Amino acid sequence: MSCIRFNTTAQREQLVQAVSRADGDGPVAAFLSPAITESKIARIRVMSLDPNPKIRESAALSYHAPLEVYEALAVDPNEGVRTCLARNAQTPCDVLRTLARDSSDTVRGFVAINFSVPEDAMALLSQDKSPTVQKLVAWKSALKEDSELISA
Repeated sequence: MSCIRFNTTAQREQLVQAVSRADGDGPVAAFLSPAITESKIARIRVMSLDPNPKIRESAALSYHAPLEVYEALAVDPNEGVRTCLARNAQTPCDVLRTLARDSSDTVRGFVAINFSVPEDAMALLSQDKSPTVQKLVAWKSALKEDSELISA
């Protein structure tokens, strides 16, 4: 099998046009996600109610779920769903505050390393009974201090 790619005439023309429009600072091509539409939001809502927890995990990882979906998934009976929500950088602060009190060490640990978590939730997690969560809080704090030193 060959590694050589043969572009069509139309593809070559598109590349030439893209390069001629470029200002030199940006990429030649942009790989954009599809637009967020009402139908996509509706699909996320439906996914968040699916009996299969893996489907609900996908909804929990969505950057575009409505607030009520995030809030409902924060109390989902499946730990994997709540873990995915805790990992999501777009999860709202109030939902992360709820997850910081979760019964699962895994969920609380992912809240601790989420860069969007509010300071009051981090303070709560720094007093967590789980040594793992406390270590993650300390690691994130050290990481933050290192980045501040580098930028100074």
